[in-house]
Amino acid sequence: MADYDLTLSRDAIPALLDQPAALGKLVEVILNQVLEAQMRDHLGAERYQRCEEREGYRNGYRDRQLSTRVGSLVLRVPQTRDGSFSTDIFERYRRSEQAFVVGLMEMVVNGVSTRKVTRITEGLCGTSFSKSTVSRLAKALDEPVAGFLNRRLDAAYPFIIVDALFTKVRTDKSVVSKALLIASGIRADGYREILGLSIGDSESFATWNEFFRGLKARGLHGVDVAVSDNHSGLREAIAKQFVGATWQRCQFHVMKNLLDHAPKKERENVTAAARLIFLATDRKEAERRYAEFMARFAETAPKSCVCLEGAFEDMFAILPLPEKYRRRLRTSNMQERLNEEIRRREKVIRIFPNDAAAIRMVGALLSEQNDEWLGRAYFDMTEYFEWKATTVAKPAAVKRDRRAA
Repeated sequence: MADYDLTLSRDAIPALLDQPAALGKLVEVILNQVLEAQMRDHLGAERYQRCEEREGYRNGYRDRQLSTRVGSLVLRVPQTRDGSFSTDIFERYRRSEQAFVVGLMEMVVNGVSTRKVTRITEGLCGTSFSKSTVSRLAKALDEPVAGFLNRRLDAAYPFIIVDALFTKVRTDKSVVSKALLIASGIRADGYREILGLSIGDSESFATWNEFFRGLKARGLHGVDVAVSDNHSGLREAIAKQFVGATWQRCQFHVMKNLLDHAPKKERENVTAAARLIFLATDRKEAERRYAEFMARFAETAPKSCVCLEGAFEDMFAILPLPEKYRRRLRTSNMQERLNEEIRRREKVIRIFPNDAAAIRMVGALLSEQNDEWLGRAYFDMTEYFEWKATTVAKPAAVKRDRRAA
């Protein structure tokens, strides 16, 4: 690595120190000199110097903002005529940000972008780009993302939470809706991990079954409880691949279903009454509150009553567990928060240019989230394993759909 001799004129020091953001301005001056030194190293020559070793020519500057702990800095990045100069100063993008940018670039290259997307992309990248540039950046991201999504799952995962969201992907000159299948797990030591990601043409038994088979082939085992919504294909795949595990129907999705079937004037009351049922601490209390709900809304919200009647048993599958584990396992909200972050990025891209772009961006985002999760335990599992060891009968096993048997 080359050494850089940085200078600061004596006249500039008082001006810098008189400013409120003195440290930031000082860093800005130093980094601009570093950029100049990197350009000299890249070209093998000083400004205006003519020599045989010179490997290119300058082409002005472009301003780039860099957010740091000492404030927002404006750096003057030197340019070359062939666009070959790059600097590691801006290589602070996280993997998901890089994947996000590559996704936008792919849209532009494939001719499916809007003017807004083009402006955003060129603003982030600082220059125009070619298919070869996109290919090079994508290749650098695909390897670590694939490594994360295909890693071994050697720990036991007593709890898994699964969900899917739909996104739009361009396929054979048309735009189709595809399902992103995502699974997370809570290990025997209480730490969370994102287990895997897959993309399929639909959210069906076949796609979920293949996804779970892939997770098990990578080592997933020890599943006691699976939490999900009531999609029939998903429920059937859980029953087939995790025999003997408890299936907990997500109470958040049950609430949404109740409200969808309730008249507008009763939605607030239905919400309050249903929440009391969800928070019941034992079976007897849950049944009492359920009976009150059915009596109260039999006339004013009959469809909500029918919906609750069909969901009651499955949404309390985790009730036998120690109380400290129920609150976080009664819904798939942990997974829903992941989906919200994915949606935030997806709104800008709108349509992925291909399956690989979707996997790259979402996989990179999940990889970073996984790193954050591993920094702090989600559960203390001591009480759970003590309960499991002393409980004669395990929680009710998943009941397979008779039609699928």
